[in-house]
Amino acid sequence: MTSEVIIDVQQKEISIALLEDKSLVEYQNEPRSASFSVGNIYVAKVKKLMPGLNACFVDVGFERDAFLHYLDLGTQFSSYEKYLKQVQSDKKKLYPISKAIRLPDLKKDGSVQNTLKVGQEVMVQIVKEPISTKGPRLTCELSFAGRYIVLIPFNDKVSVSTKIKKGEERTRLKQLIQSIKPKNFGVIVRTSAEGKRVAELDSELKILLKRWEDAITKVQKTVNRPQVIYEETGRAVALLRDLFNPTYDGIYVNDDEIFGQIKDYVGLIAPEKADIVKKYTGQVPIFDNFNITKQIKSSFGKTVNYKRGAYLIIEHTEALHVVDVNSGNRTRAENGQEANALEVNLGAADELARQLRLRDMGGIIVVDFIDMNLAEDRQMLYERMCKNMQKDRARHNILPLSKFGLMQITRQRVRPAIDVNVEETCPTCFGKGKIKSSILFTDQLESKIDRLVNKIGIRKLTLHVHPYVEAYINKGLISIKRKWQMKYGFGLNVIPSQKLAFLQYEFYDSKGNFIDMKEEIETK
Repeated sequence: MTSEVIIDVQQKEISIALLEDKSLVEYQNEPRSASFSVGNIYVAKVKKLMPGLNACFVDVGFERDAFLHYLDLGTQFSSYEKYLKQVQSDKKKLYPISKAIRLPDLKKDGSVQNTLKVGQEVMVQIVKEPISTKGPRLTCELSFAGRYIVLIPFNDKVSVSTKIKKGEERTRLKQLIQSIKPKNFGVIVRTSAEGKRVAELDSELKILLKRWEDAITKVQKTVNRPQVIYEETGRAVALLRDLFNPTYDGIYVNDDEIFGQIKDYVGLIAPEKADIVKKYTGQVPIFDNFNITKQIKSSFGKTVNYKRGAYLIIEHTEALHVVDVNSGNRTRAENGQEANALEVNLGAADELARQLRLRDMGGIIVVDFIDMNLAEDRQMLYERMCKNMQKDRARHNILPLSKFGLMQITRQRVRPAIDVNVEETCPTCFGKGKIKSSILFTDQLESKIDRLVNKIGIRKLTLHVHPYVEAYINKGLISIKRKWQMKYGFGLNVIPSQKLAFLQYEFYDSKGNFIDMKEEIETK
């Protein structure tokens, strides 16, 4: 299996796609102005105690206050609290964590009102993003994740991933980490550390220690609260950190800055694979070039088609996700309805496993498969689903089919499910239902070009249009495009873009900056 990561950096947003054998399996999209909050660490103040829930609300700067349960304070909360006071008491010299005294563990059966008070400062880390009407979920057990290890302050324990099965390797890694880790730090050894040399692990340990030192220095220097003291790495780098493996054939980026960040990161964790990071310089949009735009359009939405006419209907509610499997207009198999139902269900299991990763669906998922009478067929479907979900990094649990033919799946949810609206609002009437004659569309484009070139003074510009419109503009020996170039200069370029609707257009300058030329009045 080959894997490729495609990163599309636009002026206002960044999109990341993971392809496995050219098939889209993971997709993330977020505004460039938004920070990826899971993993961020804050110094914040307790705003309200909730004794009935044995929890409190903490102001970390979000619209809704974040939720912190007593059990999420962690066993070492008392040590953190004392160290925080020691750091803030001296603004000139940083109190080293190696000299900090570890206090007794917090009791598991304690109460929040006896431990915290309103206005108290705490160091917290976001473990779950705001979802729907809920604020972020917090923990006081801080951690700094790397490619091979996770660093945990105020914890002397060394743990090794249970996915590393060989006893000799587990012992080697445990002894190795024990010998290099500093005092008052615990370490979790990740699965990717299997077989790695001490130099690689020690290098990453020093990087994570530097992040802790930078974070605690911010606590010492600043007085404003809430204050971000550590921000998780950029979305592109964070995704690579968790996903990166030697089977990658390429990481393609269309932005110089992000390209440099990823090149540096891959060169740090896997120098021999640094050459797979490539700058995309093609004229066609990067997602169109790798056939991602079409896959996004066909993979999101309420109805998802898969092989031979069958389809899934996916509904999202506040409490759970519901999936219905339909055979559609398939012809019945030669050996009967039972074989036909099994084939449709197995195909649905393949597509559903992809959809869970692609949409990042979490919480409870209920799947209504087509009824099957044979117990061995139901068992085969359950095993197929379990096998497909092995590639999924999120923690999950799958139950066998119930007597009603329903399969129940729980999947770790740390952020809202990806919901891409694949329906297109008419770009020329803005939903009003009336547009100018389509035959005048090229005249409208020419008037925009004339204004940009002769009135605004932009000599080099790129026009993105729907592929059908681009084909029309380029047709003939002396095409419309050639006429425009002869009239307005050869700095004009026309590019097909699959993400645009039929009569939609976008202008960009020579630096790739979007030029907004859309006027609602032009459609009346």
